[in-house]
Order: sequence, then structure tokens, then C-alpha cells
Amino acid sequence: MQALLYVAHGSRVKEGNWEAIRFIESVKPHFNVEIQEHCFLELAEPSILQGVELCVSKGATSIAVIPILLLSANHIKVDIPQEIEKAKALFPNVTFSIGEPLGVHEKLIHSLHNRVLEQGPMIPNETDILLIGRGSSDPSVQRDLGRIAKLLQRTYDYAKVDTCFLYGNGTSFDEKILTLSESENRVYIIPYLLFTGLLKLSIQKKVAQQGFSEQVVLCGCLGYDENVRQVLIERIEESLYSFVGSD
Repeated sequence: MQALLYVAHGSRVKEGNWEAIRFIESVKPHFNVEIQEHCFLELAEPSILQGVELCVSKGATSIAVIPILLLSANHIKVDIPQEIEKAKALFPNVTFSIGEPLGVHEKLIHSLHNRVLEQGPMIPNETDILLIGRGSSDPSVQRDLGRIAKLLQRTYDYAKVDTCFLYGNGTSFDEKILTLSESENRVYIIPYLLFTGLLKLSIQKKVAQQGFSEQVVLCGCLGYDENVRQVLIERIEESLYSFVGSD
């Protein structure tokens, strides 16, 4: 019996975890799969192994693991596969597949533009954007967020779209925030994050400490909007198709 196991990141902020659960519940009706469960990569329960155990207890013989993560980094390449290897040892008669992250997708570009529009009228070619990624030691994260920045600038004709990171490789947010007042344009900061958590609160605090005028605007996170939902549905369909194709 087929199962879908959604893997959200997890947060110390309970509301961030509830945001993920509500989002997952909104996706489930799109699939005629009887067993659909959620779990968290870290900082919350159920864990991945607990999620697998629940699926198996309900009769799952094939589990498609669906990461609800933005970019391909160590969580996708190392952490989730390690947990699934543990699950394979516990349940040798169950087959597993691991889906792709949301990745670089034009629908997510539209969501970023929407986060800016939520702040009121603006003129794109007189507007700068700063995307803040979570960050990673994996260089592919810096590359992919750079691709997203170029797509956003090209699609909506922004004057400039730059990137920085909260940790890991690339320019840090702490470095970048010190230069924002030098821009001749209005600057919109968009946290490239899915949920409200400690990272977003940290960004808010640092922006407030700078005492920017109206020239610098902090937007909402990318969030779990309809575009994100549609991209996740695509990724799930790809994962289920690959499962069928491998049989």
C-alpha cells in the first residue's frame, strides 16, 4: 500500500510547526493516497522514523518521502537519506523513495513578487530586492538562490536583486544589512523562508536595530502560499510517477 510521508523542517516556535501542518493538510486532498502522514526533520515531533513507523503501522509497503524544503542542501543530500537508511533496516520489506525539494521554479518567483506587492505600490525598475536565504555549507544553495534572484529580476524588471545568507557560504546578512542605506532605490528585504520561526524573528530584530527609514522595507517570508502548494503538488506527482516507473 502506498503512503506519502511529508517531511517539514521543524521549528522551536510552535506556530511555525502548526503552519507546516496546516499546509500539509491542504495538500493531502489532491492525492488519492490513503496513508498520508507528516513528520519533522528536527526540533519537533514526530521524527522521520516515527513518521515511517506510523505509515507502516497503517499498512504501508511503499513510502514516498516528500521534503517540504526550499533548496537542495545537506538536509536533502545527507540528513533525510541517513534517516531513511535507518528506516530500511527496521522495515526491510518496505520500499522508499525520496522526492526533490521545491527548488528553482517560476511559480516561486511570482510568490516573491507578491511579497513585495503586499507592501503597497512600487516601481520595479526603481526598486532593489534583497533575498535572505537560510544558508548552508553546500555551495549549491548559493548557486540556486542566485538563479532565483536572476529570474526575479528578469521577470519583473527590478533594478537589482541581491542575495545573502543567515549562515554558511556567501555574503552574510550581517554584512549586507550595513550597506542597504547606500542604495539610491527603495530596498525590499524578503526572507526566503517557508515559516515563521526564530530566524525570521532574528531578521526582524536586526532590521529594527538599524533604524532604517521607509527606504528599507521588510517583507513577509516566502511562506506557504498557493504557488508553493502547486509546486509541492508537482514534486509529489513526480515522486509518485518515479515510484511507478521503478516497479
